[in-house]
Amino acid sequence: MTYITHTPQAIIGSPVDEQVLAQAELYSHLATQAEAVAPIQDPLTSRDRRIIGEIIEVQPESVRTIWIEGGITVWVQFFDGGRLPFDRNWFATRVAEVKATLPETRLERNERLSDELETVCTALGLYHGEIDWLSFSTKLY
Repeated sequence: MTYITHTPQAIIGSPVDEQVLAQAELYSHLATQAEAVAPIQDPLTSRDRRIIGEIIEVQPESVRTIWIEGGITVWVQFFDGGRLPFDRNWFATRVAEVKATLPETRLERNERLSDELETVCTALGLYHGEIDWLSFSTKLY
């Protein structure tokens, strides 16, 4: 005796078929979103890293972050996982010394001037994005 196995077949255009497609699209979107890393605001600027690098004599790019523990110890964390502890008062003194002697890069100068101009624009009731910067300049006193 011969047995026949019946398999259900999807009817093209049926609501079940559309739901499966929508679900697959959603899963694809979620997978893409999971792969994308959300941007995090880095608490250290490039200038901060240059100052820290100058103090402890390392490459600025190797510094991940710093924090103060117990109000007395400054910890410097590196991207390779290492950490170094420093006395807070000594570290603060060295930061002040290095900051006074470290020249601004062009990018840092541009960012500082842009921030100053934005402050002036706000004080004058101007919108920062509406200004023709080629014909407008100011100094903040």
